[in-house]
Amino acid sequence: MIKEKLYAAKGLTLNRWQRLQGPHKTAIVIFGLSVIWMSSIYVTDLFKAAEMAPKETVEVHVPRVRVTTILGEQHTQMIRVMGHTQADQAVNVRAQVLGHVLKVMVAKGDKVSIGDVLLLIDPEDRKGLLDESKARRKQRKIAYKAALKLSKGGYSSQLTVAKAKADLEAARAHVTRMQRNFDNGTVTAPLAGVIDTFPVKVGDYFDKAGGRIGRIVDLTKMVALGQVAERDIEDVALGKAATVRLPDGRILNGEVTYIASSSNALTRTFAVEVTLKISDGSVREGITAEIKLPMNTVFAHRISPALLALNDKGEIGVKTVNTDNIVEFHKVKVVSDTQNGMWLSGLSPQVRVISVGQGFVNIGQTVEAIEGKLNSMISQPRSGS
Repeated sequence: MIKEKLYAAKGLTLNRWQRLQGPHKTAIVIFGLSVIWMSSIYVTDLFKAAEMAPKETVEVHVPRVRVTTILGEQHTQMIRVMGHTQADQAVNVRAQVLGHVLKVMVAKGDKVSIGDVLLLIDPEDRKGLLDESKARRKQRKIAYKAALKLSKGGYSSQLTVAKAKADLEAARAHVTRMQRNFDNGTVTAPLAGVIDTFPVKVGDYFDKAGGRIGRIVDLTKMVALGQVAERDIEDVALGKAATVRLPDGRILNGEVTYIASSSNALTRTFAVEVTLKISDGSVREGITAEIKLPMNTVFAHRISPALLALNDKGEIGVKTVNTDNIVEFHKVKVVSDTQNGMWLSGLSPQVRVISVGQGFVNIGQTVEAIEGKLNSMISQPRSGS
């Protein structure tokens, strides 16, 4: 009603107004479509112009890495066992006769040669017993010669001759025994070495044969004794060269001279001995020794542990650069770890390992490989699209 009143006031009816509104809407729609069409033509021309315009040069930086060419070689695997040194020859010197210690000729720590006098035991009546046995031997010898002479003349039987000869041999044996007892009063060194222990003093009395006098150790020939686990014992062989490291840093060369046939019941390890020749006798007995025993020989590469990397699977390996300067990853197996580097197997005989920058490049990426020292990790820019 309100709209009709307004239209009536303007002199128009509602039907007439609706008839006038239709043509105007059509005109407005046609005008809008025309604007849209003209705009699309303009935008299309802009895209064509952009495509026809010359492309700008884009600078692409290729990572620069340092590579080191490493050659493989035959490497002997070593196992390390802890042990101790032991004298190859050591003798406990004992008294073989009874008596008081009359004189001591050496002291603990002295070096001795074979035959050197260590001490003297009071001979007591051994000298007289020796002289008596020698006299009896002389008498028995005369009796035997007489019986033999009478036998040739037919005045003595063969039984008498045999008895005289037996008496002579008994006298000779008694002289030998008495001479040995007398000589044993002078105790001498049975081997060359160092007096390790010597508790005897002048006046001590040996009340029975076998009393301990001291111990002599030969330090010119030592043995490094260690225990090898049962999983490794089959790779250790007699006659192979081995090295022994001492606490003072010295490294001695030796040879495997003994491998136990049975294991320790508690540890299930096998005793192994490495014989060392020490010309100056400077190695002491009983000190700690790190023994390196040779095992299998394999083809491997020696690199620094810092060059190792991990791939997406968590596998250990190294990053290398091929002939096309593309980064590759090679999975490796650690053969042994030494003070001079880590030995790895699984690589080609000759590889170019990334020594600097391996953490900044990805597998399959093209790089600029430089042999030698790098001043920058980024190469000079080169043109590219």
